[in-house]
Amino acid sequence: MDVPEQQCAQDDSCEHQPLIAKSSLPPVDEGKEAWLFLAACWGVEALTFGFAASFGVYHDFYSNHEPFAGSGNIAVIGTTTSGIMYMGTPFVLVLCRLYPRWARWCTLLSLSAASLSIAMSSLCNSVPQLIALQGVAFGVSSCFAYSPSTLYIDEWFVRRKGLAYGIVWSASGFGGVVLPLLLETLLNSLGFRTATRIWAGILFACSVPMAFFVKPRLPYSDRTHTMPFNMRFVTSKLFVTYQVANVVQATGYFLPGIYLPTYARVVFGASTFLSALTVILLNLSTTIGLVLMGLLSDKLQATTCMLVSAAGGATSILAVWGLAPSLPVLYVFCVLYGLFAGSWASIWPGIMKEVSQSGETEGYGYADPVMVQGHLCVGRGAGNIISGPLSNWLIKGMPWQGRAVAGYGSGYGMLILYTGLTALLSGMNFLWKGLNLL
Repeated sequence: MDVPEQQCAQDDSCEHQPLIAKSSLPPVDEGKEAWLFLAACWGVEALTFGFAASFGVYHDFYSNHEPFAGSGNIAVIGTTTSGIMYMGTPFVLVLCRLYPRWARWCTLLSLSAASLSIAMSSLCNSVPQLIALQGVAFGVSSCFAYSPSTLYIDEWFVRRKGLAYGIVWSASGFGGVVLPLLLETLLNSLGFRTATRIWAGILFACSVPMAFFVKPRLPYSDRTHTMPFNMRFVTSKLFVTYQVANVVQATGYFLPGIYLPTYARVVFGASTFLSALTVILLNLSTTIGLVLMGLLSDKLQATTCMLVSAAGGATSILAVWGLAPSLPVLYVFCVLYGLFAGSWASIWPGIMKEVSQSGETEGYGYADPVMVQGHLCVGRGAGNIISGPLSNWLIKGMPWQGRAVAGYGSGYGMLILYTGLTALLSGMNFLWKGLNLL
């Protein structure tokens, strides 16, 4: 069986790799260039996904300030942003594979476009306008901005790939810690329009230094011809079962990050800062959880990692949030939920490896791991977009309010229950594997 050229090029230990090419390439998994690249990818992730992870602050502000107070579908803004960022990934990755020289400048141009969309959103007077600019335009621009990072990680890291992905994906959690503090301060002191323009300026100022270090490790020559575009893996039983769990988890995962600030204010009478602290704690623990799960994914099977995430996430939702009698207990939930449910994306490197390596035995041939990750992003994005309108239905009329205990009787009971059940079901693949169905 022939070794795919790209797979060989990524691994300096591969005997098929020419000695001259080996010596001219920077080392994988170590060295200044690799870590500077990873730091830049981390920064891009923090600015793009970090903003999406901070939307709970904007959601709470929009819900209580003119001209958006009382409007429906405010939650759709945030779910559209991150949903498009996820779902557009495989399409952008294909373009980056086909036009590698253009991809090198994609991060710079796209971060600039993202900052422009945020600046223009400061002129909005309705929720549909915000959905178009902060949701669609920012989501598309951010997808183009971070996709080269995803593409090049596969070139810079081999043995530490799970850790590398975990570190980069943890940036969204870190951004979700810093940005809520920044945005909450700006929104309440300067108002929506000025605060949004300042955030746009910060995003634009950071684009050049970040984009400089987001670069490929491999030479451009023959890159298009050596990259396999075999997509047959998407119909395999192995990938389908992983994707189903991925979509199910996503339909519930994003809801706490959107509603927690509002929940803390409405149910426990928390101040603006204490409400925003729910998202800060959630994102901080997510940062830690992603790195830890990245380490585990390099050592354990993907199904085992999924079980850990599912069991911890479901327990934190159903037993802690659902029964939380006070704001401090709600904060405990935020930490636990971020550590377990928030670590989900760091399981992907294990899935990517398994699907890629099973191609010959499963009959679909070699699968590019990056494209496997791209399709997992589609599933997560689809679940994310679904969760926006779904959440409106789950809290419509404040079901069970006053007729159940603690959080279940707060009016958010159906949302809590649904989020907990989807977290529990996300570990289904461990059962399928135990029954030899996977």
